[in-house]
Amino acid sequence: MSRSTLLVQVGEMARRSVTQTLRQPALIVPPILFPLALLAVNTGGLHAATKLPGFPTSNYLNFAIAIPFMQGALFASINAGSSLARDVETGFIKRLALTPMQRSALLIGNLGGVMTVAALSSLIYLAVGFAAGLHVAAGVGGVLVLIVLAFLVALGFAALGALVGLRAGSGEAVQGFFPVFFVFLFLSSQSLPRPLIEQDWFRTIATWNPVSYLLEGIRSVVITGWDDVALERGFAVALVLCAVGIVGASRALRTRLVRT
Repeated sequence: MSRSTLLVQVGEMARRSVTQTLRQPALIVPPILFPLALLAVNTGGLHAATKLPGFPTSNYLNFAIAIPFMQGALFASINAGSSLARDVETGFIKRLALTPMQRSALLIGNLGGVMTVAALSSLIYLAVGFAAGLHVAAGVGGVLVLIVLAFLVALGFAALGALVGLRAGSGEAVQGFFPVFFVFLFLSSQSLPRPLIEQDWFRTIATWNPVSYLLEGIRSVVITGWDDVALERGFAVALVLCAVGIVGASRALRTRLVRT
């Protein structure tokens, strides 16, 4: 199959995914409003934490701005998984098995709608943050790096959601994984820097939790400027998530999209 044909297939599946997403406000509104509401609550309620010795910034908003990007990524995982699970339940994927549709086109196209919402959400998070007084220490370049890292994080979680959706083939099963993903966010350095976490067990879990390094990678350009170690760890974890999710989802799709 020629590259042009593959691109046409990807375009058609992406158009379908984007159209389905735009027709369902429940897939668009919560990933935008819910993280922003929690950002407002956390910024107002935890501002006193900036008085702790060693806290990296005097404005808790600069610390908390990374959290909406992670929560948006969690919503991306659920939306991607639910979309593909719905295609399994309705038999759409089985019907595609009777066509020359490529597996890669189906997977990339279905992720298109989810990533469109994720990209829009990221821009809104930043716009609201700047309106509330957010300051990015790394400047314009840091903003661009933040957007790229946030996009990779959302893609990684969306791919993991697609993997779960294809494996389970049930929207209810995908929804059941949301608390599991949310626990990883809770047991991370989302509320305090790891060195300031007093409970040893919590600090140890946060240190081993890869989500902490995603948060710290995003925060680094906002608070520190250019922190090579934090960025390298953040991008490394994000790329591993993308690789694991995409490879796993591709293999799961292979078992679903069987041509007879």
